[in-house]
Amino acid sequence: MQQIQSLSLNNLPSIWVEALSSQLIAEENVLAWLEIDLDTQLHFATSLVVVTNKRVLTKMASDEIWQEWRYQKDLLLTQRDYAGVGCLELFDAHARLAYWRYRLGNDIAVSRLIACFTQQRDYYLTGKLPVAEYTQIQCPNCTAFLSSEQEECPVCDKQSHAPPSTWTLLRLWRFAKPYKGRLLIGFLLTLCSTAATLVPPYLTMPLMDNVLIPYQNGQPINTDLVTLYLSGLLVAAVLAWMLGWARTYMLALVSERIGADLRTTTYEHLLSLSQEYFGGKRTGDLMARIGAETDRINLFISLHLLDFATDVIMIVMTAAILISINPWLALVTLVPLPIIAWLIHLVRDRLRIGFEKVDRIWAEVNNVLADTIPGIRVVKAFAQEKREAARFHAANQRNLQINDRVNRIWSLFTPTVTLLTEVGLLVVWVFGIWQISKDEITVGVLTAFLAYIGRFYMRLDTMSRIVSVTQKAAAGTKRIFDILDHVSSVPESSNPVHLSAIQGQIELRNVGFRYGTRSITRDINLVIKPGEMIGLVGHSGSGKSTLVNLICRFYDVTEGMILIDGHDIRSLPIAEYRKHIGLVLQEPFLFYGTIAENIAYGKPDATRSEIVSAARAAHAHEFILRLPHGYDSLVGERGQALSGGERQRISIARALLIDPRILILDEATSSVDTTTEKDIQKALDNLVLGRTTIAIAHRLSTLREASRLIVLDRGRIVEIGNHAELMAREGYYYRLYLAQARNVDTEDRAIVSVTEHSAAGERI
Repeated sequence: MQQIQSLSLNNLPSIWVEALSSQLIAEENVLAWLEIDLDTQLHFATSLVVVTNKRVLTKMASDEIWQEWRYQKDLLLTQRDYAGVGCLELFDAHARLAYWRYRLGNDIAVSRLIACFTQQRDYYLTGKLPVAEYTQIQCPNCTAFLSSEQEECPVCDKQSHAPPSTWTLLRLWRFAKPYKGRLLIGFLLTLCSTAATLVPPYLTMPLMDNVLIPYQNGQPINTDLVTLYLSGLLVAAVLAWMLGWARTYMLALVSERIGADLRTTTYEHLLSLSQEYFGGKRTGDLMARIGAETDRINLFISLHLLDFATDVIMIVMTAAILISINPWLALVTLVPLPIIAWLIHLVRDRLRIGFEKVDRIWAEVNNVLADTIPGIRVVKAFAQEKREAARFHAANQRNLQINDRVNRIWSLFTPTVTLLTEVGLLVVWVFGIWQISKDEITVGVLTAFLAYIGRFYMRLDTMSRIVSVTQKAAAGTKRIFDILDHVSSVPESSNPVHLSAIQGQIELRNVGFRYGTRSITRDINLVIKPGEMIGLVGHSGSGKSTLVNLICRFYDVTEGMILIDGHDIRSLPIAEYRKHIGLVLQEPFLFYGTIAENIAYGKPDATRSEIVSAARAAHAHEFILRLPHGYDSLVGERGQALSGGERQRISIARALLIDPRILILDEATSSVDTTTEKDIQKALDNLVLGRTTIAIAHRLSTLREASRLIVLDRGRIVEIGNHAELMAREGYYYRLYLAQARNVDTEDRAIVSVTEHSAAGERI
C-alpha cells in the first residue's frame, strides 16, 4: 500500500516511544497517532490512540496495559462533540468498544485519525486501495481539502498572510471619487506649477550665450536683455510659488476628507459585523487599523502621492525639453534611468512584505497595551507589572527586529540610487565638454542641461524614496480593506418585515448552532408566551448563553429558525428588532461619561425626568443622589468609579428606559453579595413586570418565581417545568439543585466557623 506511509516513532512524544515500540508486532507500522489530554471523566490525563496497518491501540499514561482492536468488517471510529468537548468513539456491530474525550482544539487531528483508520480498515479487509474521499479532510473555514501532513489550511494561511500588492492602492478610488473635481483641479495646478519651475533653467541658456559670454569677450552688457531674462526668472519663481501653494492646499483638503471618509466607513462597517468577527480579533489591532493605518494612508495621499505626481510630470517635461535642445546629450542623460527602474522593481517586493510584517508586529505592541491598561487593576492585584513589562518588551523587540530587516534593504537602496545619479551627472559633464570642444553645443546649452539634469536626477532620487512610503500605504490599505471586505455572518434581510410593536412570543423550532467545527446546540424546540418568565438552567457550557445570543441575533442559527410573534427574526431589520430587547449582563459595561448618559444610552433623546424615573425603578436613584454631582457624576472608564452593584443597577435602569417587550437577564446577580442581590432583585421585579423574560441565574434559588425552567445539558433541552415539578421528578434539575445546595451549605458553615473563631479571638 503506497498511499499510506509509516510514521517514524521519533515523531511521538518521548514518553510513548519505548512503550509503543514494545507493543508492535512483526511488519506492523504506525500510520497515525493522537495524544489526548482528557479522560472519560473530563479530568486532565494523557492517553494515546494509535492506528497501525493491522489494528487500533490505546493506552492511558497511568495504565500498564494496552488495549487493542484488530480490523474487522463492522469496526467503526466516529467523532461528535458536546458543547465544547469532543468524543471519539469506537464501535463494532454490537456495542461501543471504547471512547475518548478531547478538547475541540484537536478536532482536525481527530478527523485525520478517523480518515486514516477508515482507509486502512477498508484496505486491510478488501485489499483495494483506499477511496480518495477518505484521505481528504476539509478545512472548516474555507472547505479546502487538506492532506494528512498539513497542520493548517494553506488557503486560509495564504489569505491571512498574503503580502499586500501595490495595486491595492487603486481601491482607494472608491473614496476619492466624490472629490474627482477637486482632484482634477489639483492635477492641473500641479501641471502648471511644475511647468513654471522648468522655466528658469531655460532662461539661463540665452542669459549665458547672449549676455554673459559676450560680456566676457569684451562686448557691452545689453541691459534690456538682462531685464527681460531676470524679470522672466522672477515671474516664474513667484508663479511657481503661488501655483504650488494652491495645489498643496487643494490636495490637502481632499486628502483629509478622503481619510475622514475612510475612517468613518471602516468604523461603521466594523459596527455592522457580527459578534463572531470580534471573537477572533484583538482590540489593539482593530484600533491600529482605524487610527494609525488611515493616518498613514492620508499622509500618503496628501503629501507623497502629490510629490510622486509632481516628479513624474517633472521628469516627462524635463526629458522633452532636453530632447528638444540636444537629442544626443539627452540620451546620455537618460542612461541611468533603466538601472534605477530595475533597482526599484528588485527592492519593491521585499519592502512590501517587510512593511506588512511591520504592521502586524506593531499591532501586537498595541494589543499588549489594550490588554494591560484596561486590566491594570488585575495586573497590580497579582503584582504582575514586571511580567507585563517583559511582554511589552518582547513585542517591542520583535518590532525592532522586523524594522531592522527592512532598514537593511532600504539603507542600501537609497545610496545606490544617489550614486547612480551622481555618475549620470558626471557622464553629462564629460559628454557636454566633448561636444563644446567640437562646437556642437554652446556653454549656455550645457549650463541649461546641467540645471535640468540636476532637477531630473533629484526627482529620480525622490521617486525612488517614495517606494517605501508606497509599500507602507499599500500594507495599510490592505489591512483596512480586510475589514471592509468582511461580510457579516448576521446579514440584513433583502425584503425586511417591519414591526412597529411586538407581543413578545418567542418560538424556537429545531434550532441548532455550530461555531466552526463545534456543535453548541441542536434540536431546540421551545415556545415562550408573551409576558412569561422562563429560566435557563444547566452546567457551564450547556448552551444557555448561546441560546440567548441566538435570540438576540448576535449569531444566526445554523439549523432551524427563531420566530418572534410568528415572524422569522432573520426577516426583521436587526436594529428595529433589537430595540424591543432589553439586555442585563452579568458584568455590566458602562461607557466613560456621566451616569445620565449611561442610563440614556439606548434612548439618547430621553428627558431628565425619564432618566430619573428609570433610576428610581432600578433602585439606583438613592445612591446616585449621594454622589457629588448626582446624575452628572462621571462613572470613569468602564464604570470603575462605582461598585459592582451600582453598575448593575445603572444597567437595569438603562434597560428599563427603552421599555423593551423582551428582557434577557444573563446572570444579572451572580457577581454581587447577598445584600446587594436583594436590592438588585427588587429592581429586577420592576423590570420583568409584563415583559417576556429569559433569565440565566447562577443561583437556582433566584429562579423559583419563573413560570418554567428550561434545563439544558450539552446543548439540548433535557427537562422543562417549574421548580416544584422538576424537584418532584428527581431528575437532572433535582441533582443540580441538591449539588448547589450542598455547596451553599458548606460555604455557610465555613462562614460561621470563621465568625466563631474571630469572636473567640476577640474574647481572648
